[in-house]
Amino acid sequence: MKTLLVAATKAELSLFYQHFSLPEKDFVESKYFDVLITGVGMVATAFALGQHLANQYQLVLNLGIAGSFDRNIELGALVNITEDIFAELGAENEDEFLSITELGFGENRYLNKTQLTINLPMVRAVTVNRVSGNEKSIQNQINRFNPSVESMEGAAVFYACKQANIDCIQIRSISNYVEPRNKDNWKIGLAIKNLNDWAIAFIAEMN
Repeated sequence: MKTLLVAATKAELSLFYQHFSLPEKDFVESKYFDVLITGVGMVATAFALGQHLANQYQLVLNLGIAGSFDRNIELGALVNITEDIFAELGAENEDEFLSITELGFGENRYLNKTQLTINLPMVRAVTVNRVSGNEKSIQNQINRFNPSVESMEGAAVFYACKQANIDCIQIRSISNYVEPRNKDNWKIGLAIKNLNDWAIAFIAEMN
């Protein structure tokens, strides 16, 4: 089974690149897996996946760091995103927000699709264009969706894989809590190390 690993930045898979001695390119092909670096955000992710999903992949593995709304999840911990929501896709009606689903123009919620068992906590995520950084917007996300984590790409990957009818898994490593922006509290290095260790073990086990 050939797998496509998808991440927004090379930094998020830096140790994976080193472990498998991969060339420093945004798209790397190998015998059992390929790696695609899309760029940050939904638009870049959708464009990059549109160029490559026509290849014969049986699985897409979306990897990256994320912020957590849930402080019971430790920084550096890994989670399996089983539901992801386009949080900002829709329309405002005074103080009410209408999702694209409620407007009748599409779907805003996507589920992972795979028969594989992933031994990680299963959580709901939101995908955003603007990372939450003030108490009002944070509380708004919690009230509307009750998510555990947020990223800038996840739902776009689920969307693309659903359209292409390809199984998809999204694994995120928690680098920070969703709060007013404070880099001193972030654990990006730890999150990346744990994410890469998991990805290396997963690929080794699959092949």
